[in-house]
Amino acid sequence: MKYIKKNELYELKDFLILWSTQSISQLGSSMTGFALTLWLYEKTGSALSTAVLTICSYAPYVLMSIFAGALTDRFDKKNTMLGCDVFAAVCTIIVFILFRTNSLMVWHLYVLNAVSGLMNTVQQPASEVAMTLIMPKKYYQKTSGLRSLSGSLISILNPLIATALYSFIGLNGVIAVDISTFMVAFTVLLFFVKIPENKSDKRERVLVLAKEGLLFLRENPLIMALILFMSGVNLVASAFDAVLPGYVLPNPKGGSSVLGIVTSCSGIAMIVGSLVVSVLPKPKNRVKIIYFTMLFSLGTENFLLAFSREPLLWCIGQIIGWILVPIMNANLDVVLRTTIPVELQGRVYACRNTLQFFTIPIGLFIGGFMVDNVCEPFMKVYGDLSVLKALFGSGKGSGAALMMLILGVSGSLICIITGKKLKKYQYNEQ
Repeated sequence: MKYIKKNELYELKDFLILWSTQSISQLGSSMTGFALTLWLYEKTGSALSTAVLTICSYAPYVLMSIFAGALTDRFDKKNTMLGCDVFAAVCTIIVFILFRTNSLMVWHLYVLNAVSGLMNTVQQPASEVAMTLIMPKKYYQKTSGLRSLSGSLISILNPLIATALYSFIGLNGVIAVDISTFMVAFTVLLFFVKIPENKSDKRERVLVLAKEGLLFLRENPLIMALILFMSGVNLVASAFDAVLPGYVLPNPKGGSSVLGIVTSCSGIAMIVGSLVVSVLPKPKNRVKIIYFTMLFSLGTENFLLAFSREPLLWCIGQIIGWILVPIMNANLDVVLRTTIPVELQGRVYACRNTLQFFTIPIGLFIGGFMVDNVCEPFMKVYGDLSVLKALFGSGKGSGAALMMLILGVSGSLICIITGKKLKKYQYNEQ
């Protein structure tokens, strides 16, 4: 059986064109972000400094998402996506110019990441609605699997290609590739993709539309419970992202190349998960799958990394932690798309973004702060104790290992406590 049949290929033509080119552009952007993380860690040696880089991207995303979704429901989806792409590309070009002239400073990256994050805040709900408009409902699970697949490939290729380019031709080369991929995606979206107009889009005031999104969530407790559950998951996952560079880079068996390989393993796992979910039959209970997959992921990976000293085990931990994520994403995606009316999706997805992702900058800050100011100093003072040395090793990076243990315990507790609420709700797929 082919992954996509010929008749499906025709029906999904616009989706496949948009998905593939946007994925290429996302790969370029991710490579730049990874290379900037390496550059920043070389300059500062601080896990918190690299975490702040991501925080600056997510802060506007969290603060402005509700209003961005309302804007999305007022304006043409294609033009919104094109405009946001242009602004984000300009930010990348500015970084390129500053670096070429030896003028790039840490605060420049923070400011430009914040602007780029603001553009993504507006683009993301527009993109979500656009995807709904150009694909038939019967393909929701399959297309969700494809989107997870592209995200997985990006997770694999991004650190590997970024590390290679950064090592051989520097930050200049990485940014040049990013700009090239943007031009491809922008041209294809402008000339070759037709996004149907949503006839039910409203022209009311932004505040009124934003309120409607919040009211929908209040009247649909299952969706709200899923969002709050995922916000807890995101808190731990984002803290892990902040801790990982401080765990791998200073380790005697680590370094930038090893960080690239370890990071890529999450993408390999997600590819496997994406392929699995694309052929799985419709499950009996999507909500239970969302809960149990996240409990397994957060309850295994952090513990394995906390107590291991070998890159191979770090890779295995990444695979275990990420292989079920596409299955969770696909089921969550189907629940949202089949429950939220398409005319409300822009503003509801935007409200979802604020409530589900507001914990990401908090987690990034907590992860970086705990490593730099609590765990590493603690291990520096008490790390010679035999039990601590046996559990977490010694030297720089041992504090990050201690933080991994804290995240493992926290993630398991969050899933167990908040997941109980999900059991009260029934989801009936139409």
